[in-house]
This record gives sequence, C-alpha cells and structure tokens, in this order.
Amino acid sequence: MSSGDDQQSQALAKPTFSEVQASALVESVFGVKVFKIQPLPSYDDQNFHVCISRTKDTTDGPTEYVPKISNTKSSKTPDLIEVQSHIIMFLRAAGFPTASVCRTKGDNITSLMAVDSGSEIKYLVRLLTYLPGRPIAEIPISPQLLYEIGRLAAKLDKGTLEKFHHPKLSSLHRENFIWNLKNVPLLEKYLYALGQNRNREIVKQIIQLFKDEVMSKLSHFRECINHGDLNDHNILIESSKSAFGDAVYQVSGILDFDDMSYGYYVFELAITIMYMMIESKNPIQVGGHVLAGFESIIPLTTVERSALFLLVCSRFCQSLVMAAYSCQLHPENEEYLMITAKTGWKHLQQMFDMGRKTVEEIWFETAKSYKSGIPCD
Repeated sequence: MSSGDDQQSQALAKPTFSEVQASALVESVFGVKVFKIQPLPSYDDQNFHVCISRTKDTTDGPTEYVPKISNTKSSKTPDLIEVQSHIIMFLRAAGFPTASVCRTKGDNITSLMAVDSGSEIKYLVRLLTYLPGRPIAEIPISPQLLYEIGRLAAKLDKGTLEKFHHPKLSSLHRENFIWNLKNVPLLEKYLYALGQNRNREIVKQIIQLFKDEVMSKLSHFRECINHGDLNDHNILIESSKSAFGDAVYQVSGILDFDDMSYGYYVFELAITIMYMMIESKNPIQVGGHVLAGFESIIPLTTVERSALFLLVCSRFCQSLVMAAYSCQLHPENEEYLMITAKTGWKHLQQMFDMGRKTVEEIWFETAKSYKSGIPCD
C-alpha cells in the first residue's frame, strides 16, 4: 500500500468501539439505560442494535435503537451529517418509513466522542430508532415489488426531497465523493485492487465509455437530491397475508442516508436497478420493472434513457471496485464488504456481453408493457 493509500486509510478509519464502550457512550450521551447490545454489519462506520430499559419517563416510547458512529472522515463533516439527519426527520414526517432521530441530553442530534479518555480521535455519534423488517435481499423479489421499489425511489427524489430546505443544504454538493455516479472516472486510482484480469478490463472499458458518452450528457439530466444507496440491504420489508393466503410485502424501512448527495433523477434509478439485480435469479429482467415504477412518478427524458444502461454498469463498477479496495483496508470486514461481489461480477459481465441494445430492449419493452396493463414477468 502506498503512503497515499495509508493516509486515506487513516482518514477513513472505521470506529472500533467495543460493545461495553458503545453501551457506555449511549448511556452518557443520550441518557438511556442499555441492557442489551449487539453489533450490526456496516461498510465504513460502526452501528449497533441496542435495547434499553424502560423508565418512568420512557414508558410508552421505543425500546430499540441504533447508535451510528461515523468514521473519522465523516466525523469531520458535521454539517453534512446534520443535513442528512434532518432529511431523515423530514421524510418521516412526510410518511416515509424512516427512523426517528433522537436528541442528546444537551438537545443536539449529534455528539463528538472519543473511544476513551486517552484517545485524541473523535467520532460523531447519532442515535436512531430501530426499524423492524427484513432486508429485501432475503426474499424472492416479485415484479410487482420491483415496480413498487421503483416508485419509492422516484417519490423520495421528487415528491419529498424537492421540498426540503435547510441552511446547510449546500453540504450535499460533495465534490469528488466516490459514490456519486458522476465521479466514476475517479475509480481509476483504485483499479489496482482488482489485480490483472478480465474484470479489470471490463471496468476500464466502462469508465472510458462513461467519459465518452455520459459526461457530456450530465448537463442535460434533471438535478435532484439522491438517497444514493437504495440497495437490497437498505430497504426493509414486512409481510402480511392477502385474502388468498399469499404473502404480501410492503416496505417497512429505508436505511442509510450517509451517501446522500446532489445528483440526478436517472442516477437514483440506475443505482436502484443495479442493487435490485444483485439477488435476482433473472437479473436482466429487473431493470424494466424498476423503470416502470420509477416512470410512473418521473418519466425519463430521451437523453436520460439513453444513458441508463451505462449508468447501471457504472454503479456495478463503483460497488465492485470499492469493495475490493476496502477489503484491502479492512480484511476483517470482508464478508460484509463483498456481498455485492458474490453475484455482481457475473451480472456485470452478462450485461456487458449482451450489450446495450439488447439489454435496453428488454428493459424498455418490459416498462412499456405496464402501460398496456399486462406487465411482463
């Protein structure tokens, strides 16, 4: 690892609170008594699931929470985290299934804390209510559910986030943020993490196509605030029985607003399609159903549609390259970091080999079928 990479590793240092330390942190900052705690999987932050004891002051409130401890780099952007937290609250007030953001004993929404009194490194800490449900990754996703996820993505961007205002909203203009789709060319400096193989060659070709065919179109895309990470582990669902005894699923939670930034409607759609493909047995068909749902709220323009295939491929590249890179920094977290890679490389290769024209035809014909009232499976 080069010295530059070593510096980046330190800048992105993931918190290492023990369960005992995290419990003490929650109790001292938020004034609640923890009686059970367990770690939750996370990318580069640290999350826990805690259960608190009831008191005479909390007899009817929630008893399950998620303390979120940001990495050292994110902890240096308190304005950004403040805006993200207010968006979570705004969406909840608008009827979306997001968590509630808890106040500290000092009536703030974040607190800057060290692991222990002897440490100079401090981390931003928040406390959110725990949301019930199973990640959508754990169930077979029907075309109807994919359609609903597409609608959800569009509603987040258009129906609500267009109306959100905050004095620090400019913090969402995150220049060089590696997870914003417009920054796909920045992946080039991380390609070494892939080694020398066909995967690397595919990624290099997609980056070049992005430069040649997408960059010039950015000014023609419609701008908005993107959630930016509607993946199959950040959407929770709960099931109920229909009148016919079948399982009916509905979204019960939207998680992880940490990748939120200014982007474009078509970015949100591409990101959602890519992640809904991950666990699908028919990944190429997924895009049409998500597209149909999205376009029931936000019809794409011709130029946005023309970029969709490359944007989905580009998001695969972002996820797969950064997972490989992050595994070098945090090998102990490899199982979580490589979730997408288990099927992601196969799906990307399939899309790349089939080609844009063939894949687009499947997506667009499927989306069109919804307008006729007979959606394709």
